[in-house]
Amino acid sequence: MTKLSLAMCLSTLTLAATASAAPFKLTSPDFKEGATLSDKSSFNSFGCTGENVSPELDWANAPAGTKSFALMVRDPDAPTGSGWWHWVVYNIPADAKSLPAGAGKADNSAVPKGAVQGNTDFGTAGYGGPCPPVGSGNHHYVFTLFALKVEKLDLPATATAAFVGFNVMASSLGKATLTGLYGRKK
Repeated sequence: MTKLSLAMCLSTLTLAATASAAPFKLTSPDFKEGATLSDKSSFNSFGCTGENVSPELDWANAPAGTKSFALMVRDPDAPTGSGWWHWVVYNIPADAKSLPAGAGKADNSAVPKGAVQGNTDFGTAGYGGPCPPVGSGNHHYVFTLFALKVEKLDLPATATAAFVGFNVMASSLGKATLTGLYGRKK
């Protein structure tokens, strides 16, 4: 092998290793890491007057062996002692790369085929946007996408978010997070 061939081979291997080592990443065109979520995404009840539209979410570089995804959205600042689950979606197919804005409709019409929206702390399935107590400052809304080593989580329709989370963690290959903020002054 010539020096030039060897150099080209090493260069190709280095590029391949760098490309495969790219981090699993979750992004949104609707908000950036640490930025405020829009009123459009906020809840429309409990004194909040938002549109309750889930933000668009995009992801890339899932770990090798990913067979499905699960999304869990939680406000750890909620005054409950355990946080507040705002959105739970699992059995998202491995070939999915995004969820469009509004995917959190409770009727499952906007999530990928086969995906299931679990129950939130609002007591229903589907997206429930931010609506923290007045004067409690900015709350953190942590969107966590898990890459799973199983094609499907076989869970009862009555599963709580914590039960879904337990099963997600047991099957997780990796996770990517994106955190938005939201607070109410009045």
